[in-house]
Amino acid sequence: MAKIALITGATAGIGEACAHVFAREGYNLILTGRRRDRLDNLASAINTQYNVEVAVASFDIRNRQAVIDNLENLPAEWKKVDVLINNAGLSQGLDPIQNGDPGDWDTMIDTNIKGLLYASKIVSNWMIANGYGHIINLGSIAGKEVYPNGNVYCATKHAVDALNKGMRLDLLPHGIKVTAVHPGAVETEFSEVRFKGDKDRAKKVYEGFEPLAALDVAETIWFAASRPAHVNINELTVMPTAQAGATSIFRKNL
Repeated sequence: MAKIALITGATAGIGEACAHVFAREGYNLILTGRRRDRLDNLASAINTQYNVEVAVASFDIRNRQAVIDNLENLPAEWKKVDVLINNAGLSQGLDPIQNGDPGDWDTMIDTNIKGLLYASKIVSNWMIANGYGHIINLGSIAGKEVYPNGNVYCATKHAVDALNKGMRLDLLPHGIKVTAVHPGAVETEFSEVRFKGDKDRAKKVYEGFEPLAALDVAETIWFAASRPAHVNINELTVMPTAQAGATSIFRKNL
């Protein structure tokens, strides 16, 4: 029987890349995200390229009841999840704390922390009942370092780092692995979302060096997921070569 991976935030970037990598490795997929058209297109592309099954669930991960309704209403056979990839996350705004937009703060906290918790609570209970599983949390170098004007986004990713450690302790007695992957600069929609559609400003973030691609991070996630049963990778940090010696280098153009 094929293994199952559930990927949140699968409509673009790292989540979409993870869908292709895990399908390539023979996993059936549960793909979630807000944009149903993108989920359907991704599912169609994966069905064309790989011999796997795909289920899609479109909802906003900030909405706890929507998370519950969509995941708990999956058929029983889809609840045999082997790997949960908590990928859904974003950044909005780049202001000093005194000028920050509380609406942006709420969006980041509700998505990056609470959304991760909502999905993890449901799926971890499935994994406990099943007797196996691996949760992989998408952190960030922003969860290890703080940079100017990154205040609340950095705080949310520091929270993910702490939750990852706490989840690992809580779930270890049940035989469930927990891993964090902390990327540096990755060229995806991330900066466009942060700057609310300002593509020119977003593009400047990556000037002067080669950032990671979404596939680089997805392959790192797959590496962690594919270790033998007796091996747990607590966390991995993956950086562009140009950024590896100075954690704030990719912020110079913000």
